[in-house]
Amino acid sequence: MLFEDTYQTILSPAEGIFRDRGSKFIGYAFPVKTEDQVKECLMKVKKDHPTARHYCYAYRFGLDKTVFRVNDDGEPAGSAGRPILNVLFSKEVTNIFVVVVRYFGGTLLGVPGLINAYKQATIETLQTAEIVNRTVNDIYRIDFEYLQMNDVMKVLKDEDVNIMNQFFDNACSIEFELKKSSVNKIVSKLEALKEVKVTYLRTV
Repeated sequence: MLFEDTYQTILSPAEGIFRDRGSKFIGYAFPVKTEDQVKECLMKVKKDHPTARHYCYAYRFGLDKTVFRVNDDGEPAGSAGRPILNVLFSKEVTNIFVVVVRYFGGTLLGVPGLINAYKQATIETLQTAEIVNRTVNDIYRIDFEYLQMNDVMKVLKDEDVNIMNQFFDNACSIEFELKKSSVNKIVSKLEALKEVKVTYLRTV
């Protein structure tokens, strides 16, 4: 059983292919965390396959099964995006974008044939991917005076906190990343320091 602050995703982009009666379905999977990343990946695939008939996709974010989107891109409703998404659910992967590029082979496959083709292309793609466990992390910012630097850095170092950005002047700030399971402990330690402000920014 995975902890609630742990999820499965893919380590790096992956490809797969499925053929049926002349049509070719090429799957691409990408690890993503934002809709902007999804758009970039989709643009790249379209650029690599300018003559394809369809670019159907699904993506999913977070641990909640309600944060997703599907697109049939001109295929019959429910025959492409949803089968792709269902594979993501069944494989229990998230923070992932899968697009399947279709080259039409001249023979109509019908809705059942399309559902199977988009499903199989997604399965083939994920089979080539390395699936890894990641933690759900919260990003915080701490604001403090320069005189508090040593105290702040001691807590961050003792707890092996991942520092993302830092700005040092008379007024200093550090952005850092925490596993959800360790948030209460570390934020409490930081808030116990004098004249220090800790602000939650976002979850990734």
